[in-house]
Amino acid sequence: MTTLPNGFNYRILVVDDEPGILKTSAAILESRGFEVRTANDGFAALAELRRSLPDVIISDLRMPNMSGFELLAVVRRRFPNIAVIAISGEYHGAPASLLADAFLNKTEYTPEQLFGKILALLETPLRAHVPKLDKAPVWLPRSDTGYFVVTCPECLRSFSIPEEHSGSEVRETNCIFCDSKIHYLADMKTPRKPVHYAS
Repeated sequence: MTTLPNGFNYRILVVDDEPGILKTSAAILESRGFEVRTANDGFAALAELRRSLPDVIISDLRMPNMSGFELLAVVRRRFPNIAVIAISGEYHGAPASLLADAFLNKTEYTPEQLFGKILALLETPLRAHVPKLDKAPVWLPRSDTGYFVVTCPECLRSFSIPEEHSGSEVRETNCIFCDSKIHYLADMKTPRKPVHYAS
């Protein structure tokens, strides 16, 4: 059985839009002595972060409302000392590697592998010294109406901008709520699933 370092309970935030996965993950982690909070999308996760900061975030990448890519970009920018594990059945680590400290395929990992990742991150002494990033890659879901939905990394509110058909250059827009400048790059090669980069 895995033992926790330092002899006290660590807090983990699990983020996933599937209720069954949230319930099962919480039960497994609690059985190993972790204190577990759950959230069903990125917005709910941010609300949990306002209540208390976890030691580790475990997040799915594809979720409605605010995706895991958007959530983890905000975490990297605002809370760089929090360890992050990204989990996905659709993406295979390349986009997530810029946002997360570890990646697991949703359909292939075992509880022991998850515990091993968690403990390795908890035992890493350098997390407090990770600098905040001025820019972080973000997944901005494309709607079916020819618009991108952008979540501002400053005020965390979302708004739509028209889809640009040329995705080879960095573009910028201003948040309609707080006027912060947002830079983004849309990869138009993949229909309805573009990877974007925002700051």
